[in-house]
Amino acid sequence: MTQRDVVAIRDAAGDDVGRICAFGAAHIPSHYAPLIGAPAAEWQVSRWWGEAQIEPAVSAGLVVVAEAGGRLVGVVQRGRHGADHVLYKLYVDPSHRGLGLGPRLIEAVIGRLPPDASRLSVEHFASNTRAGAFYEREGFVVERVERSGTSSALDVVWRVRDLEHGAEDRPGA
Repeated sequence: MTQRDVVAIRDAAGDDVGRICAFGAAHIPSHYAPLIGAPAAEWQVSRWWGEAQIEPAVSAGLVVVAEAGGRLVGVVQRGRHGADHVLYKLYVDPSHRGLGLGPRLIEAVIGRLPPDASRLSVEHFASNTRAGAFYEREGFVVERVERSGTSSALDVVWRVRDLEHGAEDRPGA
């Protein structure tokens, strides 16, 4: 078994904040620049992956990380958008993609939702067709598309997954 095979999924701790920010800075620009342009990709990092955003989410227990060989290989954050529980920032290091880590991170978030949570939402850029296909495989169906008004690449696709079935299997249910 290699280091790549042994991945621990756990709640992020305070000493992970800098590592999570660095993970975003290392992976977000290269992933998003071809999809939405370099300036918009850099804006994603500055807006959503800085300490001012990550530290409060970690402190609130909303971030889960995947770690292998002492380094972060995946990050996911949960939050709220109105009444909906939302999956934010699901990213897996390219060296660990295709190994089932994304679904494990989704299940980790679902396991941390309140027992009465009936659905989980996620959003992604319309241009991120890889994310769209992944979420579709994971049971998320398109609910709506928010037009950006500037570029269809920046349109935001909102998807939802029904959690009614299997809620009794979640912790606290």
